Amino acid sequence: MADVCLSRVEKAYGETRILHGIDLEIRDGEFMVFVGPSGCGKSTLLRTIAGLEEITGGELRIGGRLVNDVPPAERGIAMVFQSYALYPHMNLFDNMAFGLKLAKVPKNEVEAAVRNAARILHIEHLLERKPKDLSGGQRQRVAIGRAIVRKPEVFLFDEPLSNLDAALRVRMRYEFAKLHEDLKTTMVYVTHDQVEAMTLADRIVVLSAGKIEQVGTPLELYEQPDNLFVAGFIGSPKMNFIEAELLRGSASEAVVKLADGAQIRAQVDASRAKPGDKVTLGIRPEHVEIGAAENLIATTVTFVESLGGTTHAYCAYPGVEDALTCEFDGRTRVRSGDPLSLALPADHCYLFDAEGHAFKRLAPQAAAA
Repeated sequence: MADVCLSRVEKAYGETRILHGIDLEIRDGEFMVFVGPSGCGKSTLLRTIAGLEEITGGELRIGGRLVNDVPPAERGIAMVFQSYALYPHMNLFDNMAFGLKLAKVPKNEVEAAVRNAARILHIEHLLERKPKDLSGGQRQRVAIGRAIVRKPEVFLFDEPLSNLDAALRVRMRYEFAKLHEDLKTTMVYVTHDQVEAMTLADRIVVLSAGKIEQVGTPLELYEQPDNLFVAGFIGSPKMNFIEAELLRGSASEAVVKLADGAQIRAQVDASRAKPGDKVTLGIRPEHVEIGAAENLIATTVTFVESLGGTTHAYCAYPGVEDALTCEFDGRTRVRSGDPLSLALPADHCYLFDAEGHAFKRLAPQAAAA
């Protein structure tokens, strides 16, 4: 196993900068996930660690060793791609053994390594088949097995589940988590799917336009996002944002006025703000309530999705770009056109300044003190 340290890492193609001074430490044995929208630089960052892209500035160390100019094959890494990249004319055993055979590893060691990887991945019974005879999930296991037999210090995964159907992706998320638990090896995983990131990661790196927006555990990013971008990216359905004006703020709370005149209290440290400041109020769909007595707003339902266990209601409200999204228990009965009085609990409200930076949210007990 090994840690991975990036110090001021940059990547540019001519005059076009892709990565902007990335500083990041991936701990030994950690499962780190890079997440962000398309074009944010997450795959490029992974490929720089692999050595498939040459960095144009900064330092990259794996296991304490500077690897800026070290070829990919000598970095102690193994990479699994989105496309599987299996040899179609070889059976699974030979696909997994190919790299070891090229390295002239003794035959008995190759046999043992492949059988062990197949056992870990539950594909022992498939070793004589060729890739065309397998499902997408089985092919992905073979690609992972080919990486396992190399016994790398660091595993790199580039959107490995994006070609699979929804049900199989759920199953394979469990397989990846179990694999990390079994191997206890450093793993770096790229995805655009924040549900995958929240499920798998020890820590998540949220990227935007080649820069790191925030690094933290899934719960840290969910509960204490640093800015509007992270708050809107982490969580499904995404957080609601409502334009507001600060009426008063202190170290223990803020009171804001919304476009229709409603006044909402938020348990945040707003001591750095002043009355009249333009702010953005945030509330997650799962935290919106019906029937509470304070922090009320009046809305109208425009669309309803009944999903069985949950009901998603989309409501018209001034100061919201599209619609205010609410997630209720599946037994909640609302219809398009219904007027709805909604509560935004103060301890679940987020607040962001005009530049999009978050005011620190306070734990309920701290706010009550």
